[in-house]
Amino acid sequence: MPKHVSIQGFQGSFHEVAARQFFGAAPVLLPCATFAAVVAHVVQGTAEAGLMAMENSLAGSILPNYLLLERHAVQVTGEVYLPIHQHLLALPGTTLADVQQVHSHPMALRQCGEFLDRHPHWKLVETDDTGHSAQLLAQHRTPGVAVVAGAQAAEQFGLQILAPAIHDDPHNYTRFLVLERAEMAQPNPQADKASLYFCAPHAPGSLAAVLTRVAAHGLNLSKLQSCPRPGQPWHYGFHADVEFENLAQLEALLADLAPVTEELRVLGTYRRGCWNTAASETTDTHTAPQLA
Repeated sequence: MPKHVSIQGFQGSFHEVAARQFFGAAPVLLPCATFAAVVAHVVQGTAEAGLMAMENSLAGSILPNYLLLERHAVQVTGEVYLPIHQHLLALPGTTLADVQQVHSHPMALRQCGEFLDRHPHWKLVETDDTGHSAQLLAQHRTPGVAVVAGAQAAEQFGLQILAPAIHDDPHNYTRFLVLERAEMAQPNPQADKASLYFCAPHAPGSLAAVLTRVAAHGLNLSKLQSCPRPGQPWHYGFHADVEFENLAQLEALLADLAPVTEELRVLGTYRRGCWNTAASETTDTHTAPQLA
């Protein structure tokens, strides 16, 4: 069990809830303003593990985070699916008519586009974190400001839920990856999922050749994300998540992919998270512990 875990976000954030769900109450959480700082803590050894959001079921992938996986010596060792319930929070006594600005992380604002579009006079202000936005509102008590955040932030900072469940779809989840320093990560003999990075030749049919081999080995391709290759305009690398029954299946696939890829890396093998289990839980009743 790690002693220190770096997370993007602060007290009351969804990263905090996800970290406690995966690691429990023991580790000290190291809050970071950026995802790059989360990875830096892991690489430098000031945190034994990090937790980083990768995609949301409504807002999509966080592309810069895939580049962080490519460029730094970290390994993926786990994943967490967290149901996300976004609420409009404000100071006690505030009404919807009082709201002039809404502050939150850009991904949170994107998840609530339909609700926010019904209030075109509101100014949307992007911030570094949902929980931090709630904390600043509670501290500065700025009139006319509301924030988009979870119920755990309302509980911790004494804010009222002005409008509950404002996300566009009730089935709103964020997937987080657990990261460890590459040379310190231990293989998991019970792993049933792998995150891969590969580059295929810039030629017709090259990507199809990769996908055909994945299918032929009977692995489920649960994610495929293209990312630009620096210094090579309009050339792309691909992040792929594959699910398997045993590690021998993965090893056979990797051997078969080597001839049809220019670069092939395993970014981590781990036990897959279960979003069906996550769906039965709710962050609305969760009071997150204080950050150390």
